[in-house]
Amino acid sequence: MLAKRIIPCLDVKDGKVVKGVQFKNLRVEGDPAKLAAIYEDEGADEIVLLDITASYEKREILLDVVERTADMLSIPFTVGGGIRSLSDIQKILCSGADKVSINTAAVRKPVIIKQASEVFGSQCVVVAIDAKRTWIGNALPDKTVVNTPEGLCWWEVYVEGGRIPTKLDTVLWARTAEKLGAGEILLTSMDYDGMQSGYDIALTRTVSENANLPIIASGGAGNLDQIFKVLTEGKADAALAASIFHRSQYSAQKVKEYLAKKGVCVRLI
Repeated sequence: MLAKRIIPCLDVKDGKVVKGVQFKNLRVEGDPAKLAAIYEDEGADEIVLLDITASYEKREILLDVVERTADMLSIPFTVGGGIRSLSDIQKILCSGADKVSINTAAVRKPVIIKQASEVFGSQCVVVAIDAKRTWIGNALPDKTVVNTPEGLCWWEVYVEGGRIPTKLDTVLWARTAEKLGAGEILLTSMDYDGMQSGYDIALTRTVSENANLPIIASGGAGNLDQIFKVLTEGKADAALAASIFHRSQYSAQKVKEYLAKKGVCVRLI
């Protein structure tokens, strides 16, 4: 049985880690390199750093931030934001990242997934999906419609830091990314992000059941039981969180000790 992973996320704006609610009202949380080092010491399995305004601002990621953070880490390190080409991916990997997270560019030009997996290996290609619920009254032929306790919905893919809707169905897009060679899916619920009310279990489970790729669940972590649920009921392979780590509610090790007591396979330090 593969161990479930606990992954702190560093959302970076202007070189500083920030955190908001539903992609808005950002507040500064600290320096990415310092926080990454703390989280590794506290038992994190991996670190994800996302330059959350790079795509929207149409600029390259801040490579000096990537380099400083990578220098502090010995665990796997994923970096995303502003990636538009194989050259961008190469720069990030050469700056110390182990994986790259591609979102907007993958939607705009899906062939980049195939090209990146062929050149660098699928193990380092993470396709990030920012998904938002769209409520409907009846089933639609070209959407993956799910009957949730709140009603019928499907999940639309957004790009450019959650600013632009694409009309793409999240489940179908995840399956397309798999076929193109992605190694993982980083799946963020825009509805639940920063709310600390729990992950979108229906979203995570639906994508997990329809795509044969590891799913990193993101958006909504507020307590230990919510992480347990997304890894079990949601069928996620990893749980990504930010606020609970930035504000010292829990350490990654405390999360994993709780999960281990509940029978979840994790790596303890």
